[in-house]
Amino acid sequence: MHTSPLFHPFEARVSERVAAVLRVAKLLHRQAVADSRMQSLPVLRRLISNRVLLGLNLPQLFVQKAMVQRKHVLQMLALEAGMSDWASYRDALAGENPDVHLPLEAMALRAGYPNHWFSTLEQAREHAAQRGGQVVQVGTQAVVLPNVAEAPAGHWG
Repeated sequence: MHTSPLFHPFEARVSERVAAVLRVAKLLHRQAVADSRMQSLPVLRRLISNRVLLGLNLPQLFVQKAMVQRKHVLQMLALEAGMSDWASYRDALAGENPDVHLPLEAMALRAGYPNHWFSTLEQAREHAAQRGGQVVQVGTQAVVLPNVAEAPAGHWG
């Protein structure tokens, strides 16, 4: 089947890194609005802790979880990556900036077990220097994932 650039799906027109974040946002959005507390509460907590949705506590947001939109999840992911908004995060990802991290969910899809969590990025880097692994920053914390051959530490290939 012949396809031209005009008829490619949306993800074919964006960088692999942006597409990975969009897939993660879609997954997290589905989890946020799910009826299961086990699925929705972790995402709703992240939205509140990143101050994406203001004026609601967790029980109130759970009752009103239908108000959560994909743009809220994208904003949360941008803030967790240290960017001010989704547009700047998207541009940085598309520019293949190696200092811009992907969300843990995108990295963890390719990672195995065990994962070692640390309170600070510095502690995770020290652990990785001694024992190996990929350091991925998650908000103020960090995780060391087992080495993945095709990706440098904390970044998407």
